[in-house]
Amino acid sequence: MRERKPPAHQASDLTGGPLVEVRSVVRRFGAVTAVDDVSLTVGAGEVVGLLGANGAGKTTVIRMLLGLLPPSSGSIRLFGAPPSRATRHRLGYVPQGLGLYDDLTVRENLAFVADAFGAPRAPVPDELADVADALVGSIGLGRQRRLSFAAALAHDPQLLVLDEPTSGVDPLSRARLWDTVHERAEAGVGVLVTTHYMQEAEQCDRLVLMVRGRAVAEGGAAQVVAGTTAVAVRAPRWQEAFAALDDAGVAVTLAGRDVRAVDATLDDVRATLAAAGVEARAEQVPATLEETMTALDRAAV
Repeated sequence: MRERKPPAHQASDLTGGPLVEVRSVVRRFGAVTAVDDVSLTVGAGEVVGLLGANGAGKTTVIRMLLGLLPPSSGSIRLFGAPPSRATRHRLGYVPQGLGLYDDLTVRENLAFVADAFGAPRAPVPDELADVADALVGSIGLGRQRRLSFAAALAHDPQLLVLDEPTSGVDPLSRARLWDTVHERAEAGVGVLVTTHYMQEAEQCDRLVLMVRGRAVAEGGAAQVVAGTTAVAVRAPRWQEAFAALDDAGVAVTLAGRDVRAVDATLDDVRATLAAAGVEARAEQVPATLEETMTALDRAAV
């Protein structure tokens, strides 16, 4: 992935406000609160990452932005107005399910989207030229993702809303898709993107972390991680160290053969390992973004 240039500006259009403005939004489904008092903004030329585990409420926020769901309370503004057909015309959307027609060809999918938005029909992108007349259901997922991006961009939107846009594709394809995101942002398009890939999250200008329906942290990746620590454990028998901490209820991951303990103090980790008779060296280290998310999720229980 290429280096991300900072956004050139944060204004939207004639209003001078953000492209997206979500204020204290709540969405309930019966007794279940899927989104609980969430606020966020997206400015022109800005890439904002909406992060969280499955079920955190990310897709529900996006569905409200698109006008597919009304909020139970709070307000949503796109380009300074409530979601509507007019605002939908100004944004491009890549859903998790891609939104393509498997029984149409690549060329026909692009033509359909262009016609739906009243936009000129664009040529098939070079990387899809050799499958332009193939049915979408017959081409690989990576190319389907690229086609979904091309369809979302067909009407030259001012805002891109991307829901897990690179899920299931190889690293090279993910990098190419993110190059497209950066190119659009550098041209002034605002981008709101959800992703499970922490490397991708670090490509965003700003992050909003959601846990169990609530926004629990916001800022650049360095700001979000600041002050959160983990414990790195190095042991000749790392499997035993991992098992001892896991049995004690500590959230543990592996980085190579180093065991990483999240949301635990250095003293507690050392005591747990000593009680299990595991020889190890432990030290407190800065947490990664993924570890910070784990700690925030556990704190919300």
